[in-house]
Amino acid sequence: RRRTEGGEPEQNGQPPLSRASQPMESEEDEDEELTLKYGAKHVIMLFVPVTLCMVVVVATIKSVSFYTQKDGQLIYTPFPEDTETVGQRALNSILNAAIMISVIVVMTLLLVVLYKYRCYKVIHGWLIVSSLLLLFFFSFIYLGEVFKTYNVGMDYITLAVIIWNFGVVGMICIHWKGPLRLQQAYLIMISALMALVFIKYLPEWTAWLILAVISVYDLIAVLCPKGPLRILVETAQERNEPIFPALIYSSTMVWLVGMADTESGSRKKETSNSAQPENQIGSHVLPAAPPEDDGGFSPEWMGNQEATLGTMEPDEQLRREIQQMPPRPSAIQSDDAEERGVKLGLGDFIFYSVLVGKASATASGDWNTTLACFVAILIGLCLTLLLLAIFKKALPALPISITFGLVFYFATDNLVRPFMDQLALHQFYI
Repeated sequence: RRRTEGGEPEQNGQPPLSRASQPMESEEDEDEELTLKYGAKHVIMLFVPVTLCMVVVVATIKSVSFYTQKDGQLIYTPFPEDTETVGQRALNSILNAAIMISVIVVMTLLLVVLYKYRCYKVIHGWLIVSSLLLLFFFSFIYLGEVFKTYNVGMDYITLAVIIWNFGVVGMICIHWKGPLRLQQAYLIMISALMALVFIKYLPEWTAWLILAVISVYDLIAVLCPKGPLRILVETAQERNEPIFPALIYSSTMVWLVGMADTESGSRKKETSNSAQPENQIGSHVLPAAPPEDDGGFSPEWMGNQEATLGTMEPDEQLRREIQQMPPRPSAIQSDDAEERGVKLGLGDFIFYSVLVGKASATASGDWNTTLACFVAILIGLCLTLLLLAIFKKALPALPISITFGLVFYFATDNLVRPFMDQLALHQFYI
């Protein structure tokens, strides 16, 4: 042990103050580097699927006329908007939006209650029926309309084989096991199909009002202490369980085989956890017991070895170099880093696509309005991820993006589009 210039003892080759400050600085730098790395990675991970979903919806709206024809309305929106006065149309749209939001709130509360009381089989049955409808029935309608639009002849047997393979593989990937990319592709596809159904059967004013109200509801449901979505997320975190993959788009694989048997699994986990301290105590006690057999390495042999080779003690320079080496990350930490992923509810995909699809269908076919809504949603998503990195807790993904999208839609449709039309009419080029 030596003393530094200030009189403080130097231990193990490093002054105590520098040794205390170095780990703190390295941890801060590491956290900042991880935040930047995973922040940018998360932005890309979400931009790609959201963009793909919106591109599928817009391409379908622009090419297949079936989804822009008004053939009726949903049973949740019984009041028509084809009225004589604007006031009556506004009232009908408010009533339709109120009914639709009430249905969404009731279904969300029902899901939370079922999850709270561990009714996993009921939730699985509910999600499986929904997935069956989307992957078989709505896919059949979608393919039929696409083939009709592009004048592709196909018999029903071949179409049935295609739909059967598409639906069965989708059910396996979503509700059981499958490649990650394939599962993500199916989740994006069913989100696009659901968005197309909403675009076709929701009246125009009702759709805009529902988008505005659902963003406010999402804010309340996630951030309020007794909000249903917050209760759902907190319950899943308490039980250390992933939320159902049919409801969540995840950039990492989530397998839920045998989730209905989690009670027995939790009991096994508790027993293993209770047995773990005994094993740890035993592992600390066992080396203290005298060994029965020294394996031939007797004290006399050790003395002869030291006399022959000398003591194997490292010098001071080697000890300093070893202490200054950065610690190697463990395998568990690297696995955790690889398994980190970002999750976004399928409802967010659906309502993003509804906004862009409605803009594409109702804005006189104007691409400026469609692109403005698309850029607004991505900007809002980027801001949401920025807030997520700051607050480090579950945040609603709809409010910022939907607010930006609605503002950009009405501003572009009522201000920018007439301005561009006048420029084109008078042949002014900017």
